[in-house]
Amino acid sequence: MSVLPELRYPTVAEQVCAARALTAHRPGVCTLRQVGLSRAGRPLHLLSVGRARRTVLVVAGAHANEPTGSCTLLALARRVLEERELRDGISWHFLLCADPDGASLHVTPAPRSLFDYHLGFFRPAGPEQPEWAPSVLPPDRLPPETRALTGVIDELRPYLQVTLHGTDLGGSWVQLTKDVPGLAEPFAKSAAELHIPVETGASDAAGWPASGPGVHVMPAPEAGPAYPSLPDDARHSTWYHAHRYGGLTAVVEVPMWASDLVDDPAPHPAPAAAIGRLARRLQRDALEVTRVLDAALPRLADLDGPLLRAARWGLELVPGLADDLVRTPPADRTRAYVGSVDAFARRVPLRAAAMLRRVLRGTDDRAAEQLEELVATWSDAFAERFRARWVPLEHQVEHQSRTVVAAALHAREGAS
Repeated sequence: MSVLPELRYPTVAEQVCAARALTAHRPGVCTLRQVGLSRAGRPLHLLSVGRARRTVLVVAGAHANEPTGSCTLLALARRVLEERELRDGISWHFLLCADPDGASLHVTPAPRSLFDYHLGFFRPAGPEQPEWAPSVLPPDRLPPETRALTGVIDELRPYLQVTLHGTDLGGSWVQLTKDVPGLAEPFAKSAAELHIPVETGASDAAGWPASGPGVHVMPAPEAGPAYPSLPDDARHSTWYHAHRYGGLTAVVEVPMWASDLVDDPAPHPAPAAAIGRLARRLQRDALEVTRVLDAALPRLADLDGPLLRAARWGLELVPGLADDLVRTPPADRTRAYVGSVDAFARRVPLRAAAMLRRVLRGTDDRAAEQLEELVATWSDAFAERFRARWVPLEHQVEHQSRTVVAAALHAREGAS
């Protein structure tokens, strides 16, 4: 697996310092202000470039384990400052990190391999994720990060919200809450130029119509979910909050490690049987982690931190998800879709094992060592199965930036 020796993702503090430097350099064009506090009291910052009434909101850090967006956001802000035409009738607003508490717990700023990435892995449970919380919690229980994000949307009323996401291993794709005609072509061109595969059958968008390869448009509200057991529903997330002002949301995903297996549109010879095997493997792997957790529970009686909650939440999803995979006809019959489901089914128990290992270190070192062996074995198997190759960080950022700019320009044309 190829790596980038100088790879490093910025911390939230470094993001804020960079944003302050931009505002000091161009005080007449840029402003930086606090728009909320996290549950732990960390500030949420909004960097604004330009003063036009029509707005684009760019959100980074909604998922702590997807660090590329932090680099992309700063690169975009610099590009908007340098290219005056991008500010022609548009002001740009950048939420530096939607979940600073989560960012403080994902501690792999310079991963050299998937195993290294997972040693410091953190991704919060669904109810603690700023964008997803409204889909699983009542309004009076929403975390302050969610309220800060929706408050910014209420204030800015963006015609486009872009949220910067990523995947550990796979390809690039876009999810849209409304179609953006014309976006598919520049998206595909950018991916091809930078040698990034397009995830044409992304399991995250299973069953969604596509306006072009890898550009998925959210189905109508009456359409049923591809995985009925999963509690989170994108149609109830903060992605839809911009709709009340006539806007839309684009979710731009980019991989850290690429795999051409998720860019194969050829029909799979037996997709249902293949997915059935993946469901059984998912159950076996999750059971292996659950056994370690059950044995360690007496020593975890007084612990209820975010790592443990996230690990348990992921494991609790497995029975329903495995049942969905077996009982629901495949949403897509291509090799790309089966590959995406394969990756998804590997991630759930791998991430739970990685986070539980961190919980047990110093509490049950023998169990932690057992989990570390699982994380190492599963990470290596994941990389080998998908023939993982590192995507240079500058390519990750450039592709995500290009896609955001193309979405902003094409969405502006459609809204005018």
